[in-house]
Amino acid sequence: MRNVVTMKWLLARLYEPDMVIVDCRFQLGQPDAGRHAYEESYIPGAVHFDLERDLSSPVGEHGGRHPLPDINELVQKLGKAGIDRNVRVIAYDDQGGMMASRFWWLLRYLGHEQVYVLDQGFSAWKSAGYPVTNAAPPVRFPKTFEAQLHPEMLASVEDVRRASQEGTDVLIDSREAPRYRGEMEPIDKKAGHIPTAKNRFWKDVLGADGAWKSAEEQRERFGDLKEEESIIVYCGSGVSACPNVLALEEAGFQNVRLYVGSWSDWISYIHNPITNGDEDYRAK
Repeated sequence: MRNVVTMKWLLARLYEPDMVIVDCRFQLGQPDAGRHAYEESYIPGAVHFDLERDLSSPVGEHGGRHPLPDINELVQKLGKAGIDRNVRVIAYDDQGGMMASRFWWLLRYLGHEQVYVLDQGFSAWKSAGYPVTNAAPPVRFPKTFEAQLHPEMLASVEDVRRASQEGTDVLIDSREAPRYRGEMEPIDKKAGHIPTAKNRFWKDVLGADGAWKSAEEQRERFGDLKEEESIIVYCGSGVSACPNVLALEEAGFQNVRLYVGSWSDWISYIHNPITNGDEDYRAK
């Protein structure tokens, strides 16, 4: 089964008892917008997880703008939401899968295999005439989520330095091209990218219709890479890199790590090198 499920797939299983739906809507710069959107309407049965309150920890000197959440706190929140490692979990958002992919990655990191992203997201679901509700949030029977961490899914700043300097891993920058090239930087304090990184904008995981591309199309996006290569993916703060991590897995790559701190962590170390321009040499 793919990591992405269609709206029809979810509709057919909407009320199955062994499934939990997670609303991950969030707007950067508008920290309450996702919660308000959820309160206005959501897919029946869905619980809400907020990027900054639930899926990240507070910002510090290092670690980037969206550091990993406290694992014990996240595990307790998952259990309270009725999630253990036996249920299927479907995450959705309204941001092209960016926030839902962060949730997907976190659950995979915690050892949960049956977690998926809903294709196209909430607005497409609603536009298709599928059911939504604004009833009081559902009360879930609490469960115990037993985490089994997978540290091999994480890349540290030291790993990224080594990859940049020695070529131990391929670095993938998931931000849009002008930010990668250092022509603009609307969020972080410094512009540019990590030396040797290739640019693969995360939104290119989607087709023109807003649906996730097929596994074959994802393989085309990363056609200059070899499946046996070690890959580290980053973005601005470790969120929009997650769709690329998912897409790489769809494409058959098995040695993929996420640099959670990403660019915002990299630039917090004054001696880390920065480069500008386009050094992304794709295979022709």
